[in-house]
Amino acid sequence: MNLAGESVPAVRFGALGAAKITPLALLSPARLVPGVTVNAVAARDPLLARKFAARHSIPIVYESYEALLDSTEVDAIYLPLPNSLHCEWTKRALAAGKHVLCEKPLAANAQEAREMEAAAQANDRVLCEAFHYRYHPLAARIKQIVASGQLGQIQEMEAHLNTNVLNPRDIRFSFPLGGGALMDTGSYTVNLLRYLAGAEPRVVSARARCLTPQIDRWMEAELEFPGGISARLTCSILSSIIFRWLVIVRGSEATMRVINPIRPYRRHRITITRGKVSRQETVPGNGTTFKYQLEAFVAAVTGRGPIQTSAADAVRNLEVIDQIYRVAGLRPRGTENCPGSD
Repeated sequence: MNLAGESVPAVRFGALGAAKITPLALLSPARLVPGVTVNAVAARDPLLARKFAARHSIPIVYESYEALLDSTEVDAIYLPLPNSLHCEWTKRALAAGKHVLCEKPLAANAQEAREMEAAAQANDRVLCEAFHYRYHPLAARIKQIVASGQLGQIQEMEAHLNTNVLNPRDIRFSFPLGGGALMDTGSYTVNLLRYLAGAEPRVVSARARCLTPQIDRWMEAELEFPGGISARLTCSILSSIIFRWLVIVRGSEATMRVINPIRPYRRHRITITRGKVSRQETVPGNGTTFKYQLEAFVAAVTGRGPIQTSAADAVRNLEVIDQIYRVAGLRPRGTENCPGSD
């Protein structure tokens, strides 16, 4: 039942892979969202899938991804596989009649995202890119502040998402698997700037620091949005900056700084400074960003609302990411098998 007392159709999930993010992104919020069950899991290693299912009380284990997609016990797929596998297995899931909640970035490059968008349309299924932060009330609030005019004419924006991945064997350090800082933390910074600007940017410059010839451990890019709004992003998965999750929007009248816009349920703060006077606020929430995202996904699947982070939006986000890589002198991910990406 929802808050209005209406019956909510059940949505039965299958997890494609036993990824570390799955408990946080799917299993925990599924216990809190009415009508959601996680019925099944499949992993590349069936033994790993069985251990994962036992640990998290998932009733059905399939011996292969294909068997899970063919299951009549599953309505929707949660897909946290490496970036290079998103396109193939999302298209297979959509063709099997499943809705898909796919981890960000939606694909390895924009061309793959276009193919996935077309597959979702052809099969009349919901395809959502898992930018979970977009569903928390904080995202709507900072967008409202920017659009309200209280900062004056928007002049500059910055988005920084810097963290450190200490395992050298992590898939984020693999070019064949679609790794790189811009694909990981950087996909958030691109999405945030596009979301706040409500427009698509031109890439002015980009500079990478690489761990291996094609894997950026740190990336900086300068963008320009319509109306002469300049923007800067930095992102990293290995750098001297231990932790920085920050968005800054400068207007002609005031400046807004937002600490931790990505996981605001773990504390966040909005500070608006006008001259020498600053005020702060936080935005109340009811659960994690992942809970809000799952609620929105289920609403879309059951015909009760649109999805914000659609495949169409993912295409535009990846177009910017691809261009940043090119301007920085690196190849977009997956370009060995992507016609027309050179």
